Amino acid sequence: MMTLPQWLEAYDESHRHPFNIAMHKLCVPLIVLSLLGMLMALPGPLPWAWLAVLAGVAWYWRLSRQAALVMALLCSVVLLLLSAAQSAGWPLGYLSLLVFALAWAGQFVGHAREGRKPSFTQDLQFLLIGPLWTLRALWLRLGLIDRETPTKP
Repeated sequence: MMTLPQWLEAYDESHRHPFNIAMHKLCVPLIVLSLLGMLMALPGPLPWAWLAVLAGVAWYWRLSRQAALVMALLCSVVLLLLSAAQSAGWPLGYLSLLVFALAWAGQFVGHAREGRKPSFTQDLQFLLIGPLWTLRALWLRLGLIDRETPTKP
């Protein structure tokens, strides 16, 4: 398995154009938010959104315990906010689906401008690297990755 710096460097390869980078910094968090919102809106006894976060954090744990803990904290805050929105009567499923579709459209517009395919077309694990990549500056400030890690975006 690749290390976190190796994943980030590989992700950099298809994310060099400033417009594509900007689209990712906007759209990746919206995709995560809306995906969790859609999962939270699913009916049934299982907490699908929390289970998805748990699975993602387990995958991140193998890369970096610190990054996994920070992602667990961030996702937990998002889930609590989504839960409050749902309790307030917001149509969480519909809103999340709309945001999800628009954010993915933004991603593809960014990649069209870049002239490169999205990384996940090579390996689906890149779908989990995107959120880490967009938060790279935070990881550097917190010392979760070292300064030798590629830092272009």
